[in-house]
Amino acid sequence: MGIVIAILLFSAIVIFHELGHFLLAKANKIQVDEFSLGLGPTLFGKVIGETKFSLKLLPFGGACMMGEDEADDMSEGSFNSKPVWARISVIAAGPIFNLILAWILCVILVAWVGYRAPAVGEVSDGYSAKEQGIRAGDTITEINGRRIYLWNEITLANLMNTEGGEMEITYLRGGKETTVVLEPRALEGDLNKRLGITSTAESVRPGFFGSLQYGAYTVRYWINYTIECLKMLVGGKVGIQDMSGPVGIVDAVDETYQSSRSAGIKILILNLMNFAILLTANLGIMNLLPIPALDGGRLVFLFVEAVRGKRVPPEKEGMVHFAGLAVLMVLMVVVMYNDIMRLF
Repeated sequence: MGIVIAILLFSAIVIFHELGHFLLAKANKIQVDEFSLGLGPTLFGKVIGETKFSLKLLPFGGACMMGEDEADDMSEGSFNSKPVWARISVIAAGPIFNLILAWILCVILVAWVGYRAPAVGEVSDGYSAKEQGIRAGDTITEINGRRIYLWNEITLANLMNTEGGEMEITYLRGGKETTVVLEPRALEGDLNKRLGITSTAESVRPGFFGSLQYGAYTVRYWINYTIECLKMLVGGKVGIQDMSGPVGIVDAVDETYQSSRSAGIKILILNLMNFAILLTANLGIMNLLPIPALDGGRLVFLFVEAVRGKRVPPEKEGMVHFAGLAVLMVLMVVVMYNDIMRLF
């Protein structure tokens, strides 16, 4: 059952991404030849209007085929016949829709169970926080100059401080903000360096408009989480062996399902929603990266065209995207191999 849920979850996220491309293409009067869910041979297809809607054999990925790679097609309704900013909006819509989906899920989550405010519940002896005067009831408002709205952001900042360097913390007490410098420490029994503060156990239920606001803050947290993980990957602090592809994602969702179902339907749904938020935020950010063959890579060429006032020669752009696709395919094979090896 967990595997089925994983496939449905992944498919829903991909279809929402492709829906962004589809809707913006229609809004710009671009012909969409095929809108498909999955990859490989077609299991079922139906033509509605000018578009063929298809279900493919392999339940991963999807596509919105607009003829964007047909550089010589300048006929009416073709992708390449449209102004550059119209094409930019169509390409950017996919990842933006992923972030919109993440926000919708975060709003539902915050409205349902609330959020953990960055309020200090307990200050432990022997750590820098107590020495610098932080007390229970204080609210952390900034870390290293970045505004803080959620307790998870404090946890992330400490987790990503891999060098264990000093952290500038601003806290609010009695309407007055105070800034101190804390030194993370690992005392006996600690696995990692800590600031010495823990959150309150209570969740805040912010109401309708507050849920919209804190849903956005939660999306911001997941975006920052994704970016920080990418920095660690580029910086060599984590390796390709730590990455997961479709096989690893299915296994992780199945594991989440197996471990959560005994706790009740509410916990199961909440855990799956958190996983979906992480997945769709990751997909949105990854597709905005300037990597050839991805949406971000295509956007780079379109922005260059907007600045230059003329297109990059299609054959040169095509070569770059082909090379990027080849590298991505090799990376996917390596990641999938690692995923499979972890299963056994």
